[in-house]
Amino acid sequence: MLLAITVALFYTLLGILGSLLVVLLLAKSLLGIVVIGELEVGIIAKKFARTSLRAGHLIALEGEAGLQADTLAPGWHFFLWPWQYAVTKEPVTVVPQGEIGLVVANGGAVIPPSHILGRVVACDDYQDARAFLTQGGEKGRQLGILTAGTYRINTALFTVITRRNAESLGMNPNELGVYRVVPDAVGIVTTLDGLPIEPGEIAGPVIADHDNFQDAQRFLAAGGRRGLQEQVLLSGAWNLNPWFCRVEQVPMTEIPIGHVGVVISFVGRPAQDVSGADFTHGNLVEVGHKGIWITPLYPGRQPLNTRIMRVELVPTTNIVLNWANRTEAHGYDNSLSSITVRSRDGFSFNLDVAQIIHVGALDAPRVISRVGSMQNLVDHVLEPIVGNYFRNSSQEYTVLDYLTNRAERQHDAAAFIRHALGTYNVQAVDTLIGDIVPPQQLMTTQTDRKLAEEQRKTYEVQQAAQTQRQALVRETSIADIQSELVKSEQGVNIAELNANSQVKKVRGEAEAAKLRAGGEAESTRLRAIADSEATRLRGVGEAEAIRAIGQAKAEAYQVGVASLGAREFTALQLMQIIGDRQVKITPDVQANGSAGAGAGGLVEALVGLLVQSQHTAPLAAQATSVTPAAPEVSSTSAG
Repeated sequence: MLLAITVALFYTLLGILGSLLVVLLLAKSLLGIVVIGELEVGIIAKKFARTSLRAGHLIALEGEAGLQADTLAPGWHFFLWPWQYAVTKEPVTVVPQGEIGLVVANGGAVIPPSHILGRVVACDDYQDARAFLTQGGEKGRQLGILTAGTYRINTALFTVITRRNAESLGMNPNELGVYRVVPDAVGIVTTLDGLPIEPGEIAGPVIADHDNFQDAQRFLAAGGRRGLQEQVLLSGAWNLNPWFCRVEQVPMTEIPIGHVGVVISFVGRPAQDVSGADFTHGNLVEVGHKGIWITPLYPGRQPLNTRIMRVELVPTTNIVLNWANRTEAHGYDNSLSSITVRSRDGFSFNLDVAQIIHVGALDAPRVISRVGSMQNLVDHVLEPIVGNYFRNSSQEYTVLDYLTNRAERQHDAAAFIRHALGTYNVQAVDTLIGDIVPPQQLMTTQTDRKLAEEQRKTYEVQQAAQTQRQALVRETSIADIQSELVKSEQGVNIAELNANSQVKKVRGEAEAAKLRAGGEAESTRLRAIADSEATRLRGVGEAEAIRAIGQAKAEAYQVGVASLGAREFTALQLMQIIGDRQVKITPDVQANGSAGAGAGGLVEALVGLLVQSQHTAPLAAQATSVTPAAPEVSSTSAG
């Protein structure tokens, strides 16, 4: 029973719900109810109407049959009967952070031939399709972009391209991101729409108030030009339309310490020369004008557009240039080599030259205006000035002049080159002559001559040494003989003293005898007197004899020296001494001399004898039973 009641109630409720569903369906159809979600957009297509769209139009603005410009916002909408309207629910358009959205309009006015992109109109970022169409929005790719956010776009009129659908629509997803210029770089911009660049120009002028090309419509409205732009983008993130502009990132221009940068601008305001009447080698202009800027750039990083201007680095420190087989790190002298010159006496030889120059910071623009670059300064100015000076001046001097007076040649060269470079606004700090490579045969002759001169001096010194040595030996021999003479004189003196002593002794004894024999006879007295007198006479005679012998020897020595000469007489006395002392004849030391040496051989023999005796003395002291024979000396004379 209960089960039957339950089943009956179930079927009753089912019938009620079915009835309600039928009523709701009838009400939706009768009332035309359409519900749009929070993240949806209702696109309306009218199936029939009294009027039809005009040819070439896609979106209806006046209720014509077809896709409608107005969309349905989230909520309930009535009287959209399904037999008259077809409502399509599309998701809202989302542009993620860090991305942009490009818009393509499927309807609108035709883009003029001079334009590439459809101009921007006030249409609430393409969310108001009616405003876009009524205010002259153009069909095709749009100049405006969608930045990060959520948009209710009528997808029947607009196609929005993001990274999510870029590939399917033939776009590179990387182009749909916010463009970032990295630090220490600049972005060189090339626009793809706008007026043509004026004839004679290579880049469009700077346009104000377009927010670094992010507001493309304002850029074009202010007369922006199509193509390369003078203005650059600095480091940062920029919402750029890739259909409107392309950006190339290049490193900032770095001016190293010790350099300045001379700017040569190919764009800018018309050139007005400010170099002055005295400077006739080009025009210098103020910053921002076309031409060579009179104010250089100082060390640091500069955000320059290197597509429209060139920066010539000029060292402001001293620059060393070598005309030799070596080069400096700057490389300006890579093409320089040793200078080959010809002297007055017809010899060709090589000179190594180093030139030190300096370019002032304020003179740098004038130097570049004259020659174009630092390398041109070296190749077209310094090389001919320095090379030709040495080639010309060398013909006035011989090779030996360069070798012996190099400092003077260097001073003359420095003065000439300093004056010559001054006219080019370049300071010549110094000119240095390095290695001089004279002809080999000339150097061989000079070397031989120098060696011969040095050998002559050596022989003179050796000859003087030999003369001094001979004089020393001679004086030594004379000193030895002099000692013998002194001994003889002393012997005479001693003998005389002994005689006097004996006389006094005898006299004393006689006096004593006289006193003892005071009473002796006269005979004894006379005998004593006679003996005393005899003794006295004997002593005086002996003393006189000794004195006479010594005086005779002295006189004999003087006569011998006067008649034979000191050298020969000395040799004679030496031979006599050798004979008196019974020196053996067989020589232990032999000295040979030439005929012109005189008695030098005997003197040398005596010296050898003395040396021999000094070596044999220790052996003689040790001998107990053997008496060594005196060494013999032999002197022979050649010729």
